[in-house]
Amino acid sequence: MSTEFAKPVSVQCKPNRLAAWLVQLMGWKIEFNGLPAKQGVLIGYPHTSNWDFVTMMPIKWAVGLPVQFFAKASLFRIPLFGRWIRFIGAVPIDRSLPQGVVGEMVDALKQHKQDDRLLWIGLSPEGTRKRTEGWRSGFYQLALGADVPLCMLRIDYGNKVAKVTDFMRLTGDVQADYARIAKVYKGVKGFHAHQAAPIRPLPARNAASVNASSTTSLN
Repeated sequence: MSTEFAKPVSVQCKPNRLAAWLVQLMGWKIEFNGLPAKQGVLIGYPHTSNWDFVTMMPIKWAVGLPVQFFAKASLFRIPLFGRWIRFIGAVPIDRSLPQGVVGEMVDALKQHKQDDRLLWIGLSPEGTRKRTEGWRSGFYQLALGADVPLCMLRIDYGNKVAKVTDFMRLTGDVQADYARIAKVYKGVKGFHAHQAAPIRPLPARNAASVNASSTTSLN
């Protein structure tokens, strides 16, 4: 765990009692003490099943995690569905902008830092529920480019524990940073354990293009 952030954490959240009761009914436990800053990037691993969404949404609400995710703007124009995804934390993003999806998210985080407003962006570094040979680069580019904390959510079906206590500041040394991330996730088991991607960056030719799947959220 990183020691770069002061304790107690500076940003407390507003828990939802009904969601907390539902999480308990599901047999899950949550470890969470707050967030170290008003802006940051949260990654959830392993993401191996649609059940991750069903499980993590009540956990998000139970602790009041203010995590949002970006979705293409056209989805918000779909009746009812647009309202629903906005309700669960989606924010529209314009993929046609020259800076690209990651660039737009970096700009959003920087603007929120400047305005001292809350914005945490949730991503799945695997980008898909199927097994891949590594992680997409979007989350790394985003946290590093905006200079915000990276939160590593452990989705551990083996122990039915969602742990949101590990934060780090990326250094730009990809190998060293991934080694630290792998240490945090050591021993965690996904719903389909064999589908969890190894914690390493994908080869450059696959990771260079950041598409919609690199911004998949747990929300």
